[in-house]
Amino acid sequence: MRLIHERLKTEREALGLSQQALADQLGVSLRSQQNYEAGKRVPDGEYLAAIASLGADVLYILTGQRNSAAPAESALSKGDRVLLENFHAAPEQVQAGVKTTLGAFAPVAGKHKKAG
Repeated sequence: MRLIHERLKTEREALGLSQQALADQLGVSLRSQQNYEAGKRVPDGEYLAAIASLGADVLYILTGQRNSAAPAESALSKGDRVLLENFHAAPEQVQAGVKTTLGAFAPVAGKHKKAG
């Protein structure tokens, strides 16, 4: 059975994030992230809650059992993972601009084209 630090690395990779990108997203240092993945330190509850908000399966990280509601590791293509990693590594202003731009193309909830 894989250990917590190994499962944490698996989840980070499934999110398509480098150690630095994940550390930045979670507000921890790169060294802390490296220590978590090397098994030198165990992440605390605040860290686990934060990584869960990014889509990681915390049940899997802690117990090795998958949460059926969590996305599968292969749910994202390599290209999607690279795109997400680049997005997460971008400055906050760039991320906000991307979100605004993409939001302009999203369908408006409750509005449907009338057949006619």
